[in-house]
Amino acid sequence: MSKTIAVIPGDGIGPEIMAATLHVLDALDCGLSYDTVEAGMIALEKHGDLLPKATLETIAKHNVALKGPLTTPVGGGFTSINVTLRRHFDLYANVRPAISFPGTKARYDNIDIITVRENTEGAYLSEGQTLSEDGELATSMIRVTRKGCARIVRYAFEMAVKKGRKKVTAVHKANIIKTASGLFLNVAREIAKDYSQIEFNEMIVDNACMQLVMRPEQFDVIVTTNLFGDILSDLCAGLVGGLGLAPGDNIGEHAAIFEAVHGSAPDIAGKGIANPCALLLAAADMLDHLGMVEKGTRLRAAIRDTMANDREHVTPDLGGKGSTQSFGEAIAKRVKG
Repeated sequence: MSKTIAVIPGDGIGPEIMAATLHVLDALDCGLSYDTVEAGMIALEKHGDLLPKATLETIAKHNVALKGPLTTPVGGGFTSINVTLRRHFDLYANVRPAISFPGTKARYDNIDIITVRENTEGAYLSEGQTLSEDGELATSMIRVTRKGCARIVRYAFEMAVKKGRKKVTAVHKANIIKTASGLFLNVAREIAKDYSQIEFNEMIVDNACMQLVMRPEQFDVIVTTNLFGDILSDLCAGLVGGLGLAPGDNIGEHAAIFEAVHGSAPDIAGKGIANPCALLLAAADMLDHLGMVEKGTRLRAAIRDTMANDREHVTPDLGGKGSTQSFGEAIAKRVKG
């Protein structure tokens, strides 16, 4: 197939890991073309806007984007670029796989958990946030809708069926947040009845955190609301070695953005030592989304093989002596084979 995707290299280490990722995708012979656009600090410096209109139009044109890490300036009234992208394109499903890879020195070696997080409502809505004039009282509103709950839960179950997963766990705090979290849990229970082939479990969020640390093998697919999903997906990344191995997929009905969820790491930018795996794994998820499942599977296998058998070329964070470029080239060599 032939497909053009929007490419946002990003800030800091973004251009380096993006170059390595596109090199691997070219080696896979995916038939992809790249329409490169800017966002983040580089866009602010060039165009006076963190997220230029042309960038939004390009993503809308191609419906799929691969994105490096972006920097949102602290203070100054700047809104998170990631939050803006999710709301603009209604990317309601944030999918965060956490899979064990060899050579990471992680605490576990058998993790395979996908967190499906509602991405557009809940505690992260900016509305309803106030601070009293004397600075003594802050308020914030949590708003969820039945529609929002239903579509994220159904997405999780449909994904579980498609990927051959066996179990979906709905994580909530309905015992305390009886309205917002209660609505989510009730909707999850209703939708679970439509998927009798998938085991359904429900778990209070604090217990889920403890269970993930003590017995992570009991989890398969986790579905939850925005705030809890943000926290749990990073916890799961910690189980497999950190955010350097954490891809993020933002999926909506009309667009999808695939990204490395780690930061732009300005302290190591330009040194050629950044680990490209998070963005490469996001690219593998993108290939699945585009119907190139075999190529996505081959890419993940090449990453695993390189990490297990080519320690010389992996980046220093994984205990190797290689560079971003050498790591990418080693993976590209394997995907060709």
